[in-house]
Amino acid sequence: QVQLVESGGGLVQAGGSLGLSCVASGSVASRNTMGWYRQEEGKERELVAINTITPRGNTSHYADSVKGRFTISRARDENLVELEMNTVKPEDTAVYYCYLRVAGRRDPYWGQGTQVTVSS
Repeated sequence: QVQLVESGGGLVQAGGSLGLSCVASGSVASRNTMGWYRQEEGKERELVAINTITPRGNTSHYADSVKGRFTISRARDENLVELEMNTVKPEDTAVYYCYLRVAGRRDPYWGQGTQVTVSS
């Protein structure tokens, strides 16, 4: 059984920085996509940043709203994904969820969520 354990998050002032980490435990297929989604209260969950491991290497994809401010990084052997959040804005306030999709499985795995609050 795969589980995603998140850490980080909390309260930060606008313009500051914050980091999130997520480790996948259990048996995880080597070809997978890990990353982060977020959900504001009353809104749908949206993609923040994801990273996909392929035989050719890693590729990352970011939401337009975080490009140039957030950076996703992977530690493949440890099934670890991190999100460095810089120059945060109040609109970045949300619950952030770790995400893992593996080949051959219909549904992705989700973390329990961690709150990020940016004060103005």
